[in-house]
Amino acid sequence: MRAVAGEVGCSPAQVALAWVLAQGEDILPIPGTRRVKYVEENAAAADLSLTAKQIANLNEAVPQGAVTGDRYLPAGMASVNR
Repeated sequence: MRAVAGEVGCSPAQVALAWVLAQGEDILPIPGTRRVKYVEENAAAADLSLTAKQIANLNEAVPQGAVTGDRYLPAGMASVNR
């Protein structure tokens, strides 16, 4: 993410969101944020265009199915699943 962010001049978070958006119209990221500046940063990712090579590099770095599991530790999940 950082390498591509350096290439396109944005944050790694914006690259991650743009990469998810590039996966298809049926895939949508749902970023959580608590500060207006991050909402604005996240929204700007929708205007970011990654090249086919950048998308391929990200797909290779994070292959489908590589990230699994709960988002939080059990104590955190308990507060989410109320």
